[in-house]
Amino acid sequence: MEAIYAGPNGKAWKKSRIQIYGWEDFSWNVSTSTNTKRGPNANFPLIYDLRPNRFEQNQFVLYIERVPDEFQTDHIDWGFRISGVYGLDYRFMISRGLFSDQLLKHNNYYGFDMPMVYFDIYIPQIFKGMNVRIGRIISEPDIEAQLAPNNLMPSHSLVYGFDNYTQTGIFTTTKINDQWTVQAGISNGTDVALWQDDPGNQPTGTVMVQWTAPNQKDSIYAIVGTWTHKFNDKIYTATEGLYMYMDDAKTHPTSAVPFQSGSFPVEPGYAPEWGILNYTMFRIAPSAFFTMRNEFYNDVVGSRTGHATKYSEHSIGVTWWPDKIITIRPELRFDHSYDTPAFDNGTRRNQLTASMDFIVHY
Repeated sequence: MEAIYAGPNGKAWKKSRIQIYGWEDFSWNVSTSTNTKRGPNANFPLIYDLRPNRFEQNQFVLYIERVPDEFQTDHIDWGFRISGVYGLDYRFMISRGLFSDQLLKHNNYYGFDMPMVYFDIYIPQIFKGMNVRIGRIISEPDIEAQLAPNNLMPSHSLVYGFDNYTQTGIFTTTKINDQWTVQAGISNGTDVALWQDDPGNQPTGTVMVQWTAPNQKDSIYAIVGTWTHKFNDKIYTATEGLYMYMDDAKTHPTSAVPFQSGSFPVEPGYAPEWGILNYTMFRIAPSAFFTMRNEFYNDVVGSRTGHATKYSEHSIGVTWWPDKIITIRPELRFDHSYDTPAFDNGTRRNQLTASMDFIVHY
């Protein structure tokens, strides 16, 4: 935006508060999983870098947005965001019926999606301010998100990897007072377009409550199950737990869910999953921090990973900003499946990966 602000209409752009920006994210990984003869995705269920021992173009992202002014109380304000993503990571954002043939029919490794297209209305007169968001959004509060700069490490946890990704509907965030915030909304389910004939396309309510401590060192999200704590200016931790399930799950493709590739449970019927995850971060320099991630995940009947097994995952990594437009994140990760081999295309219980991603902001 600096070049635009310096141009002939720079003052008008600043006054409009419309911003245009984004980033490019590349990654590489070295993995003990090498059995690609049975399929290229030997790193799975590690995501997003499914394919071992290679360089990937993860996401080229463009944002056009206007953020409503929520630091005033005298007038209604508005905003919007339009996002575009191209790269490997589109595979984990797609909603069925919206650009989805590139994945669900053609299984393209690189593709395009628009994970966020929404309009905001901010109404300061309701309690201490209410934001009404209408459109397609990234699923509400988790520790992680699909967009690379919003994550603490280049890879994702198993807990997040099989969580909901996007929703389309109307969502409100209301600040009741300095400690309590309530989020409520209605959508058409998760990861499905409004117009798509799909069994998951049905009215779905969302309710979340956030409590923030008066000293700003603790935050708890109820329903989502996320707790964050700031020990001091150098140490911070975030913990999340989830339980999800499907009713009447099938062990094979059907007319309603015809996808030939993907994960199916090993048993039909009720298909639960649960997990717990912790991130702990240590600031080691003004422009760098060290992160530890530990998690336990139970795919009870294999509905998410295709293997009915419990998993543990342990990772360490560093996030470093050599300057304001570049982020470099090396990571070392170890995964284990307890009940059946789940890695290296179902031939190994253990997987060790070393990876790094490189984000260039513009």
